[in-house]
Amino acid sequence: MTRLYVPATLVSLAELDAGSMLDSAEAFVAADESEEAEYDALVAAAEASAALVAGLGGGLRRRVVVVAEVDDEPQTIGIRDVVAVHADPVDLGPGGADPDDDLGWYATQEIADLLAGG
Repeated sequence: MTRLYVPATLVSLAELDAGSMLDSAEAFVAADESEEAEYDALVAAAEASAALVAGLGGGLRRRVVVVAEVDDEPQTIGIRDVVAVHADPVDLGPGGADPDDDLGWYATQEIADLLAGG
């Protein structure tokens, strides 16, 4: 199994949750299975998500990283591939995210609450 860390936004997460597919071309993969390598991949995906969020106008502005486990590295992932989501617990201010701010961890059954603002 390969674990992918896919940068996203709340909008793309909502689309994924509704049955759309998420492009995994920009996904990050840990260099090995160590916690440090997985954390590095998560941080890199969070930085890429921050760039996506910066391009948004108003609305829901949170960094989101979708974590998926797949047998190979597909071009797209579906909600069935998702094992967790990491996201900012609150909307980002106009200055964006502080790179040192940790993302919250959400189980797949908590995606609806995350999307509802929880």
